[in-house]
Amino acid sequence: MNQGELIATRDAYGRALAGLGGELQDVVVLDADLSSTTRTATFAASYPERFFNVGVAEQNLLGIAAGLAASGKTVFCSTFAVFASGRAFDQLRNTIAYPGLNVKVCASHAGLTVGEDGASHQSVEDIALMRAVPNLTVLVPADAVETAQMVRAAAAAPGPVYIRLGRAPVPVIHGPDYRWAPGKLSTLRSGKDVTIAACGVMVARALQAADLLAGEGIEATVLNVSSLKPLDTGALAAAAGATGCVVTVEEHSVLGGLGGAVCEALAEAKPVPVVRVGIQDRFGQSGQAAELLEAYGLGVSDIVAACRLAKARTT
Repeated sequence: MNQGELIATRDAYGRALAGLGGELQDVVVLDADLSSTTRTATFAASYPERFFNVGVAEQNLLGIAAGLAASGKTVFCSTFAVFASGRAFDQLRNTIAYPGLNVKVCASHAGLTVGEDGASHQSVEDIALMRAVPNLTVLVPADAVETAQMVRAAAAAPGPVYIRLGRAPVPVIHGPDYRWAPGKLSTLRSGKDVTIAACGVMVARALQAADLLAGEGIEATVLNVSSLKPLDTGALAAAAGATGCVVTVEEHSVLGGLGGAVCEALAEAKPVPVVRVGIQDRFGQSGQAAELLEAYGLGVSDIVAACRLAKARTT
């Protein structure tokens, strides 16, 4: 993978999962009749004896995953994020997270960038739901490099994990030397005037916004907050203290997602002005992915404007 190359995180997931299959014989993969779309089909083609398509039955998907995990397997299961977090919430909460079973829910097609599928398939609240579930780790990779490392880390760590994946291709922003660490954020750019904390597909846009701000004489720190739970509160508070203000950027509702997590943490650790860029308590709609991001206030210019506002609130 080359920096700048466009790769969807779901594609990186499929490749990483297939690689794991040859290394770890206890890995089992399940899907709910969407394997070509979630990219678990790559694993299925190589290891059909360890792949199970349960059909359009997401609650059953997580129930079977729990049973296999209780039998000693490392289980990866995939469907769309709106179904994994919503339709099967009870099974995820009570059957997987409550007993702490070794199930990795890798939910694809999250956020507005599902595009033409529209509001019924655009999960804008899944992070909020998943963050509230005890025992559950919540991860949102920014690019293909980070996705691959997260999948391997999830396989190595016991217990339930939720990984939020996307449909749309996004730029590879990490180089070959990048090493993702569980529970840690990464600093992609350092500046003294404002901290931009972003996750998922919005990290690349945050970096673009930082370039534009530099042209105005505003130096931005850009944080990739790929671990939403646990949250790296220490590093977040340090960055907030150094710049005096924070802008959060996410392809998710501003209620309960990254913006909510950052506000909760900083209210206790380092109170500073925070401006949240995200979906303003609305459902999505059908459209092209890039057009939807602009229409919902998630454009690069929106991030720039939010940074100006946050900086103004420090004076």
